[in-house]
Amino acid sequence: MSSAAATHAVSVKGMRKAFGPTVAVNDVSFDIKAGSVHALLGENGAGKSTLVKLLSGLTQPDSGSITIFGRNASLTSPREAHAQGIQTAFQEMTLVHDLSVLDNMMLPYAPQGVGGLIRRKSARMSLQKHFERLGFAPDLDAEVGTLDLALQQKIEIARAIYRDPEILLLDEPTSTLSGGDVDWLGGLIAGLKAEGKTIVFISHRMREVRAFCDTLTILRNGQHIMTGAVNEISDGDVIEKIVGRSIAQTFPQRPGNSSAFGDPVLSVRDLTAGTKLEGASFDLRKGEILGIAGLQGMGQLDLFLACFGMAEVKSGHLLVDGQKASITSPVDAMRPNISIGLVPEDRKTEGLFLKLNGKTNASIPVIERFAPHGLVQTRLEEAAVRQAFETVEVDERALWTRAGSFSGGNQQKISISKWLVAQSRILLLFDPTRGIDVGTKHELYIMMRDFTNAGGSILFHSTEVPELVHLCDRVLVLYAGQMVAEIPASDLSEGAIMRPALGHTMAEHGAAA
Repeated sequence: MSSAAATHAVSVKGMRKAFGPTVAVNDVSFDIKAGSVHALLGENGAGKSTLVKLLSGLTQPDSGSITIFGRNASLTSPREAHAQGIQTAFQEMTLVHDLSVLDNMMLPYAPQGVGGLIRRKSARMSLQKHFERLGFAPDLDAEVGTLDLALQQKIEIARAIYRDPEILLLDEPTSTLSGGDVDWLGGLIAGLKAEGKTIVFISHRMREVRAFCDTLTILRNGQHIMTGAVNEISDGDVIEKIVGRSIAQTFPQRPGNSSAFGDPVLSVRDLTAGTKLEGASFDLRKGEILGIAGLQGMGQLDLFLACFGMAEVKSGHLLVDGQKASITSPVDAMRPNISIGLVPEDRKTEGLFLKLNGKTNASIPVIERFAPHGLVQTRLEEAAVRQAFETVEVDERALWTRAGSFSGGNQQKISISKWLVAQSRILLLFDPTRGIDVGTKHELYIMMRDFTNAGGSILFHSTEVPELVHLCDRVLVLYAGQMVAEIPASDLSEGAIMRPALGHTMAEHGAAA
């Protein structure tokens, strides 16, 4: 083993992987220094997920080689990758929803005693200590499926670390995490690096890449574009190398003043709903992007679900066009006189049928519109879906290809397109850019502003505060289930949002009306 090879935890040489006619990774070569934090960047579909699967043993290359600490590695299965000291925390989590946290943490290496019986008491004690070291304490007996996405993601990360890897792959680990949890992860990464561990960090957020990582590799269209030190390349150059073009203005132009907006189309009055939202009141006006800010679990999910008829309303009411509206189910929300569409938190489990093609996904909420006599008129259906796909810039092969075959960004576009097919005039967008690359984010920003310029209205929640600052015409801030601040566009800044989000008063802005 050469001394140069020994300094590399991972060396990828001439890697190629195709899935049928689609070449996901094409002649990719790069090195990752041992004991470093290395970012892997690229648009959705650039080849990042394929490389993670190759390094995790979930799929095998068509050609090329992988070297782990100077030794040629044949990663023919996840167990072989584990044996080589590699563990992965996936964005599309591998936790089993019907099992407890304890059982998930033990899979697939549960400690066994005499006769092959699982030593649950011993495992429980070990895991309690492990979670204490990591700084959070989930209920070990809780079913994973009952926990929110942020906690599930932290458990996914904790399980990978519990197996004491030498190389930890973090696949979009912050896509479901709020600010405090991102800081928690940053501390965790710093601690692992201090122990000499090597971390591969896949992300679309340059702020986190700069905060956590030493080096980066950029992929585009399955090919290696560059590898270098994080501090030697600007954000603008990173974006240009990722998308292959310059994005002169990331966020579209906002209307000049509030007079550009029309009358309220959706009004919330003293709404208490779900388990956390209390007494919320506001108006969403025609042509407006209204932001909803708040740390994880402050009531924003209850608000969005209540507006779509999916959360119990305990008191208060909703008005559409100034008239009291009874929205007790999504069917009510989609009625022509209400016309609300929801893009949910998790596109894969809540927004799409991954085994159905894009056309079916996009038309299914209003399929009766294309079946006036009981039989679907496929030409009408396809024409409507094709137009929506062109608007959100999804390749026409989505018409006949199952949604699960597409990258996360294109899946989100399909999820949004269904409400364009439904001709919704109010969109509820709950963290729609989660896990999406910078190029696709830019396209969605343009689509959002085009939608409101055409007379639509958007209620928008994002875990990325800069999106709220630069996209929204106003932002309402939730804290402990209550609206605590209303910030006009002229006063929007990250600090102006985060102060009330953390519980600090903002008397100068007052409470939301």
